[in-house]
Amino acid sequence: MTNKSLYLAVVTLSISMLSSCGLYKKFEMPQDENTLASEYAEAKNAEVDTTTFGNLKWQDVFTDPVLVDLINQALANNVNMQNAKLNVDMAQAQLKGAKLSYFPAVALAPNGAFASYAGSDFIGTYQIPLSVSWEVDIFGKLLNNKRSAEATVAQAEAYNQAVRSQIIGGVANCYYAIATIQRQIELNRETATLWAESIEVMKNLKLDGRMNEAAIVQSTANYYNLLGAITDMEVALSELNNTMSLLLNVMPQKWNISSGAYLTMPNVVRAGVPMVELAARPDVRAAEMEVAKAYYATNLARAAFYPGLTISANGGFTNALGSMVVNPGDWFVQLAGSLTAPLFSRGRNIATLEASKAAQQQAMNNFEYTLLSASAEVSDAITICQKSDEKVKLLDKQIENLEKSVEYTQELLTLGTSTYLEVLTAQQSLLAAQMSQLSCEHTKTQAVINLYQALGGGR
Repeated sequence: MTNKSLYLAVVTLSISMLSSCGLYKKFEMPQDENTLASEYAEAKNAEVDTTTFGNLKWQDVFTDPVLVDLINQALANNVNMQNAKLNVDMAQAQLKGAKLSYFPAVALAPNGAFASYAGSDFIGTYQIPLSVSWEVDIFGKLLNNKRSAEATVAQAEAYNQAVRSQIIGGVANCYYAIATIQRQIELNRETATLWAESIEVMKNLKLDGRMNEAAIVQSTANYYNLLGAITDMEVALSELNNTMSLLLNVMPQKWNISSGAYLTMPNVVRAGVPMVELAARPDVRAAEMEVAKAYYATNLARAAFYPGLTISANGGFTNALGSMVVNPGDWFVQLAGSLTAPLFSRGRNIATLEASKAAQQQAMNNFEYTLLSASAEVSDAITICQKSDEKVKLLDKQIENLEKSVEYTQELLTLGTSTYLEVLTAQQSLLAAQMSQLSCEHTKTQAVINLYQALGGGR
């Protein structure tokens, strides 16, 4: 057998051995039975149902034209959104560099010198070389680097989608929070007007000797307490307007949002959280890509045990040929190959491989925890949405009865068969129930928005 045949046989045997240990294998989620990773791998390949809530376009979920305009402004101007897009650009640039690593490296390095010996005339030498070097990817180093860069791009795109979803949900939550607090302010102002009228009625009853000063003072104190609560709500409204301004990346301003803005509630009743919906979440996809990157890092750590083959060539124009200096110059060509094998770094390579394996397992643990967290997040949003709907209906009945209570106690007060304390209690109970109803409606709206975001919505 010739040396060339022996070399080819060794290379072929090495490649077959490396293929069996997975250096050239593309990352796939483990298919072990009864594990979250295997369930995810199966769900990820399932056909996507575009009619499910999380797969709806955000324009189909949020149809209020004012809100649509605000979301579009935020997606165009938000700093986090811009940075997320730049992260994708950087990852794509790194992928481009990894792909270009397959091509030879070319360098041009002209040089010249002058020399004089024993008082002789100066002799000038020059060289205009063009050097080319090419790393032969026998052991998958460049391949795993490229695949890791591809995973980084996919991860950056998933992160971009997550930021997009957060911005859409953030603007929608802020929008309906502003509408809710405006309704609460309106309710409190209307109640304050009614309480002021009640105080006047009590003053008239005092003139007739049917009411004492203590009742009027107590009612007046509660009236001013209500006005003080309104100022707190106005502060909260100002803060919400500033939050909206930050989301849209503009100077603080007051936003023209109607207090009557409501979100149409979709039907989100379900028995559980399907894995196929969790697989669509961008944070889950990003966690999967982190596992892929750790897998390729482990492959690179394995490849470090094997030699690297580099082929190089130099050629150009020079007037220094061996020990002679000739003018004019002439062309030269040099070819070389180098095989670099690790001899004294095996211990370091073993440590690097062990660390890479541990990091890979850590990435898998984080991925599974991300899946569990996503499932809990979706389940929480569904439960809050359902229970808030039940509570709103109960509060409707409570308010209906409290309105009658206020009406009856006021009539009894004018007849002298009730006390001012009963009137105050009925009025305060009614206001508290009405405020609870508005808060509960907002909680339900917020739960729907959070559910849409938790399902990866925002395409």
